[in-house]
Amino acid sequence: MTGLVVVKLGGGLGRVPGALAEAGRAVAEAARGQPLLIVPGGGALADAVRALDRELALPAATAHWMAILAMDQYAQALAAHVPNGVVVHDRVEMGSALEQGRIPVLAPYRWMLAADALPHRWEVTSDSIAAFVAGALDARLLVLLKPVGGPVEALVDPCFGEICPVGLEVAVVGAAELGRLASVVAGRTGAAEGD
Repeated sequence: MTGLVVVKLGGGLGRVPGALAEAGRAVAEAARGQPLLIVPGGGALADAVRALDRELALPAATAHWMAILAMDQYAQALAAHVPNGVVVHDRVEMGSALEQGRIPVLAPYRWMLAADALPHRWEVTSDSIAAFVAGALDARLLVLLKPVGGPVEALVDPCFGEICPVGLEVAVVGAAELGRLASVVAGRTGAAEGD
């Protein structure tokens, strides 16, 4: 899959009025003629797992897998907001979706459970999971769609630097700048903007 771009669509965008629908349109535009995979955030669903963890003092591994299951649920919501989006669970389904001209939205639980390569703690968020997936797929670019833009280092989880493959270009695009997503994906602007 030469030239794959992984776009992590953050759960926080759902809290910005109109941003999720706008992000869906921006991703669809960016995906024209470009292999693109969406990795979901966890959003309010992962926040519910955090609250349950505080209440029940869950074992770290239990909270980790529940939070990734929240990403699977959010993938369903994203596929409904991204024109031509479809939920996929692995590389085979992703490849099939791309061949059909669809935009794959990864429900990462099965893949992450099989790989079990990341620490089981809250410092590993969907940003690190997106970086892991981008590395496993040898993506050329990882774009993090977030409520606000800014330097990558200031907006990602503490484990991101350890997990993100060396040499992978990473860009952050905030809700107010979704109009530039297609340019970032195409490489017409500095893909590392926001670093």
